[in-house]
Amino acid sequence: MEAAELRTLAAVEDRHWWYKERRNLLARQLRHLPGPGLALDIGAAAGGNTRVLRKFGWRPVALEYAPTAAQIARERGVDVVRGDARELPVRTGSMDLVTAFDVLEHIEEDHLAAAEITRALRPGGTALISVPADMALWSAHDEAVGHVRRYSRQTLTAVLVKGGLVVEDMWSWNVLLRPVVRFRRKSSTGSDLDEVNPLVNTGLMAVIAAERYLPVKSLPGVTLFLRARRPRCAE
Repeated sequence: MEAAELRTLAAVEDRHWWYKERRNLLARQLRHLPGPGLALDIGAAAGGNTRVLRKFGWRPVALEYAPTAAQIARERGVDVVRGDARELPVRTGSMDLVTAFDVLEHIEEDHLAAAEITRALRPGGTALISVPADMALWSAHDEAVGHVRRYSRQTLTAVLVKGGLVVEDMWSWNVLLRPVVRFRRKSSTGSDLDEVNPLVNTGLMAVIAAERYLPVKSLPGVTLFLRARRPRCAE
């Protein structure tokens, strides 16, 4: 992702409907995990998810590959480690939780990143991962933000299983707004990361929040989320 895109992301992250609900989704997952421990936040960017981990008592290590993003995180009070997801700078089996939100799609050798997530986790540790869904939604936005691919449930499962993870749950997100996203991106010429009119932002937030209560997680969406774990030695 270009430096300008990263600066834009940081500027809108705290109030943008998409990022706000993604942080809410992370918070809901954390409530169902065993007591907080050591967490690795891969692709921490401006640090929004790292701050959620802190709020819930986790001891997060923020990892960022892009120098601009790392600098932005530091400016926002987040201690960050520079590193590559294909060669994580952490000890084997040292993490209770690894989060990688919108990371794998930027990496050609995504199976190497999946294997490193497995290595970093303690046996039985949890991975929370999100990726953009469905190559049918491929657009200029994907190219502008440095995506290599979008995923189906099958391709994402295959990558993570190859890396050694056991997938416990997978679900679609941003289902209700998928038709709007598809229509908009058909004519897009670049990234749609941008400031949103406050009234529109409030409306979109209400729509995306409604998915918490509706049976839509098995339908096609814009994003795939999953929870996986490193197998215990006895498995």
